[in-house]
Amino acid sequence: MADDCIFCKIIRREIPSKIIAENDDILVIQDIAPKAPTHYLIIPKKHIADVRSLSEADAHLFGNVMLMAKELSSKMNNAPFRLIINNGPEVGQSVFHSHVHYIAGKKMTDF
Repeated sequence: MADDCIFCKIIRREIPSKIIAENDDILVIQDIAPKAPTHYLIIPKKHIADVRSLSEADAHLFGNVMLMAKELSSKMNNAPFRLIINNGPEVGQSVFHSHVHYIAGKKMTDF
């Protein structure tokens, strides 16, 4: 984990957050600036700055992210959802610890 990363601090419980779900590899928290009625962040506990920084050894982590999204959906009666990964500041990544936005609860036609 990175000492100065806000998500690493949340994972270490140094910064409070509303935790939605957790397992050995993943932490899911409520987004502090939600864009929809349901807006969670699915965060691998391993610090990986962005998708370009993934290694072959990290492949299982993003499989676990997808399984967590499935689990979240099943807890909401299999409601439709959108997953978003921002990779780089030019497209909106503001925290450089790879994570996936899980967004649901409203009709979305654009991105």
